[in-house]
Amino acid sequence: MTWRSANGVELRDLVPEATRRGWVAAGHCPDLDLCSLWRDRVARHPRRTAVVDERGALDYASLDAEVRRLAGALHGFGPADIIGVRVPNGRDAVIAELAVAAVGAVALPFAGGLADAVSLLARSRASALITDSPGPEGLPHLRKVLPVSARGPVWRPVPVDPEAPARILVSSGPRAEPTMVAYSHNAVAGGRGNHLRAVHRGTAVWRDLVLVPLSSAFGSFGAAVTLCRFGGTVLLMRRFDALSALRVVARQRPTHVFGAPGMLARMAAAASTVDTSSLRAVVAGGDVLPPPVLRACRVAFGVDVVDVYGSPEGVDCHTTTPEHGAGRPDPAVADIRVVDGEICGLGPMTPLCHVGVPSPRLPGGWVRTGDQGRFDASGVLHVERRLARVVIRGGYPISPAEVEQALGAHPGVSEVACVPVPDRELGERLCACVSPKPGHPAPDLPQLTAFLADRQGVTRHKLPEFLLVLPDFPVGPTGKVCLRTLARLAAERHGGTR
Repeated sequence: MTWRSANGVELRDLVPEATRRGWVAAGHCPDLDLCSLWRDRVARHPRRTAVVDERGALDYASLDAEVRRLAGALHGFGPADIIGVRVPNGRDAVIAELAVAAVGAVALPFAGGLADAVSLLARSRASALITDSPGPEGLPHLRKVLPVSARGPVWRPVPVDPEAPARILVSSGPRAEPTMVAYSHNAVAGGRGNHLRAVHRGTAVWRDLVLVPLSSAFGSFGAAVTLCRFGGTVLLMRRFDALSALRVVARQRPTHVFGAPGMLARMAAAASTVDTSSLRAVVAGGDVLPPPVLRACRVAFGVDVVDVYGSPEGVDCHTTTPEHGAGRPDPAVADIRVVDGEICGLGPMTPLCHVGVPSPRLPGGWVRTGDQGRFDASGVLHVERRLARVVIRGGYPISPAEVEQALGAHPGVSEVACVPVPDRELGERLCACVSPKPGHPAPDLPQLTAFLADRQGVTRHKLPEFLLVLPDFPVGPTGKVCLRTLARLAAERHGGTR
């Protein structure tokens, strides 16, 4: 199937149609568009709380009324349009995403600055933008910029093919510009929904505190899955702060918390000050979960810590014992193979294609993740390294993740990330960026390299040559550590020292 937008963007499903229909026949996909799923949930439990944010709570009926009003303001847009959504976490972000689904259009939620907004809207040729801030100028395809408070005439639903595109996920990656990946209604509500159902492990009514942005790949389940597919409650914060998040846990009693490892580490450090007994699990994703953070969360929250291995390209699995691997693939989400050392996936969660760039696929639609991995004898996937993230020193590749994992075992280090520093002689050198644990002195570079070599067995050519000590790490819009900012800071500090 090939979908073409009103502005000429083509999205071609790289998975054979017979394969897609097989997943529907197996019951892995609901075969309904997101708006139909949403309307069914509203009819079933109109007075159940749907969203809680700093402004209070909205039940399903009240949220639906807001969605219908904004959908009315989108009169003239429909299933051939891509509509950008640049709204921070909160009820408005949910309203905007559901309103786009209501008119049958394709949602492109994103965060970040104006440069990213211009890039994403231009490359997707978006027809409209819903935003809480001034929109970019000079984009010929952008017919309308409207606030989330906009209201219009009576909205009426339109028929939408469940295999048509519903959502474009945006993620950072090795490319200079953010990557866009298009998902169908069935892939979002089906494959991604099956993954979240397994993470919730039989919880009757979900109450999900989503700390990462709904616009991120990790947080994208909030409206489409927690609300539309399973009728739960989404708890949202406009900006993350560890103590504020813990107060939300104590007051609103979520069953699950979803956050990047750095967020969960900060919450674990202060968790003893509040009641977290409502939690059934803490879910980490969007970045590598360091062993010290895993241990701290287990102790602080006293529940399972679910580590999610995934990619925006539609490969997800999870485990509560990440020290023993990344988990076993679920065919209701994505089958996983290791092909020439690279992790590849195909399943109900597999997206249609990338937007505007070639999609890394194998025959039959199998997605290439760019990650190196293996299966052990019991069928558990082990992720060995991210192939795309490599520091090349004098022609020799160094995996920053390998050094980060070893440094994470240092008793005085709270957070760690390794980034390249440009070097005229060798191309790149490795800089270790660390945040000391409270009450511990900041380690110096000789201490860290001695620890890596003598205690962790890291070979000499992989040892970091620079050190950057920070009280806290910068984070990007998705809540993950911003490696680009760390690399810039490291280059400013050390770029002229060799």
